[in-house]
Amino acid sequence: MFTYIQFWLKMIGCALTGNRTYYSWLGFLSILILFGLVAFVNQLMNGFVVTNLSNHVSWGAYIANFTYLVGVAAAAVLLVFPSYVYHKEELKEVVLLGELLAVSAMLMCLLFILADLGRPDHFWHILPVIGELNFPISILAWDVVVLNVYLILNLFIPGYILYRRYIGKAPAGKHYLPFVYISIVWAISIHTVTAFLYVGLGGRPFWNAAILAPRFLISAFAGGPAILLIIFHYIKKYTDMKVSTYVSGYLKMVMVYALTANLFLLGCEIYKEYYTQSLHVASMNYLFFGLHGHHMLVGYIWSAIVMEIVALIVLYTPKLRDNWKILRIACVFVILGIWVEKGMGLLIPGFIPSPLGDIVEYTPSLNEFFVCLGIWAFGALAFTTMAKVSISIELGKLKHEKEIPQSLT
Repeated sequence: MFTYIQFWLKMIGCALTGNRTYYSWLGFLSILILFGLVAFVNQLMNGFVVTNLSNHVSWGAYIANFTYLVGVAAAAVLLVFPSYVYHKEELKEVVLLGELLAVSAMLMCLLFILADLGRPDHFWHILPVIGELNFPISILAWDVVVLNVYLILNLFIPGYILYRRYIGKAPAGKHYLPFVYISIVWAISIHTVTAFLYVGLGGRPFWNAAILAPRFLISAFAGGPAILLIIFHYIKKYTDMKVSTYVSGYLKMVMVYALTANLFLLGCEIYKEYYTQSLHVASMNYLFFGLHGHHMLVGYIWSAIVMEIVALIVLYTPKLRDNWKILRIACVFVILGIWVEKGMGLLIPGFIPSPLGDIVEYTPSLNEFFVCLGIWAFGALAFTTMAKVSISIELGKLKHEKEIPQSLT
């Protein structure tokens, strides 16, 4: 018990100790979190009037970010599967960081849901005994279950492995591998269930597509590696941890295939809508060309598609993808492109026009922007501190110091 308490105390100490650059980064994130907290308190005090949400557009920036981050969390399976199932030693060096990224993404997902609820006390409606979860009837109840279980799995697996390494013992496969296999399946389920939340709303034809779940997964497998490539680059730059070139090569290969498939599936959706020329094409028209003088998203979606295509050209060209200065721009393009396409570009057109034909455009308010910024900063802070502890244990800098009996001194 004492060793376990000591483990936690040393982890906290390690997370809060660093050089000037590290402290500057933590301070910067803390300031952003403070801005987000002030904006959230303002929302609590005054209600959703400080947002641009309405009866016509009831989901906005919070749910768009939630949807995107579920994909980031699911992308951890790209490292987990080959590391634990096919025993790729090169990927085992970084798999724990991938799982910690999933933990950070899930924490942000829960915070975005909290912000979208308006008031934290609304959570009681889904608590067992006090409220009613409506499981398994409600798809939302399924989402609550799969997200929380995935968070627990990704907390337990790296937590157990790091603790065993901290005390100088090898992790016992029987204690964590069954949970690894469950997490692989669960990673697919979290994004599938999130897609079903959209597909199940029959009054919103823009979302009623059988390929929405595959689109979610494929886009996650494109955006996730882009984030990981940037993270691993700066880990190599600012820490003593060595990340092999195999890792970056593997992530670039996955990103090439996934981004190609993502654009293909988007093209399939566009063909389905425009070839049939049904009334349901109105939402697609609003997204790509504007509708009756309303064209808020047009510039965003075309910019997203251009960014994805440019990134794909870079990834298909060996000289360009092996040049980090160019590759990092491509990674940023993929991250932003997927965020627009799968966030605001998917969410908002589903509400426009309304079932009664009304057109009410939505743009996040300044208050929503700061809440979102604060949550993203919190996720970055959580990952930074967890990654620092993980790397310290992996490199042997943070370990259990056995006490020497006084009789031997």
